[in-house]
Amino acid sequence: MDGKKVKLSLKHISQSYIVQNEVSDAVVDISLDVYDNEFLVLLGPGRCGKTVTLNMIAGLEKPVEGTIEVDGEAITGSDERIGMVFQKLALMPWKTVMENVEFGLKVKGVPKKERRKVAQKYIDLVGLQGFEKAYPNQLSGGMKQRVGIARAYTNNPEILLMDEPFGQLDAQTRYSMQDEVLRIWQSEKRTVIFVTNNIEEAIVLADRIVLLSNYPAKVKEEYPIDLPRPRDTMSEEFLRLRRIIGDNTDLAL
Repeated sequence: MDGKKVKLSLKHISQSYIVQNEVSDAVVDISLDVYDNEFLVLLGPGRCGKTVTLNMIAGLEKPVEGTIEVDGEAITGSDERIGMVFQKLALMPWKTVMENVEFGLKVKGVPKKERRKVAQKYIDLVGLQGFEKAYPNQLSGGMKQRVGIARAYTNNPEILLMDEPFGQLDAQTRYSMQDEVLRIWQSEKRTVIFVTNNIEEAIVLADRIVLLSNYPAKVKEEYPIDLPRPRDTMSEEFLRLRRIIGDNTDLAL
């Protein structure tokens, strides 16, 4: 990524918890630069510390050591330049799609007409036009994820964190949502940090994969992915990368 602007920088961040009166490390000394408009994937086994890392970037947890910088400026706590899409979406069931998507702007005091215009742009972008008045219980799993993505983008983050957002979806919907996320990313060009434990998904999506070790999380390896999009999952180079990454981790192929 020579010559690219560093958007986010993790400098020696660590996290630990007290478990049964003993200190348990969750993340150990992770240093990582993420570049402007990069689609970075954090790949690692379940419960290895990927979500903890994302939570520290989002300001939901404070590192016990190290610093996090956005555009060269140290941040503490949440930052409006960073948005997050969770695996378990916290959609408000009593609010419509439109009301869920515009909620962040409403909290900020943006006038109704203006926030509706912005929310409609992202509802359209994720392919939910016509569902503005629907409630979450009327939507499929994939449609709910689209609402979560639209809501995150409506708040205009410069960095979007995605914590295994497709983990609860069936295979066909998951593939469809991968295509959607790439389409939106290419349209909007934000910096994305995407967490997954699926090797194929990582290679399909990433400009660069950062492989994390088993718990506690450390950076084990980095893999630049220089394949044209859309990616052919049966191509020789794709399968070679899949094999190399699989040989370096406990993740199943």
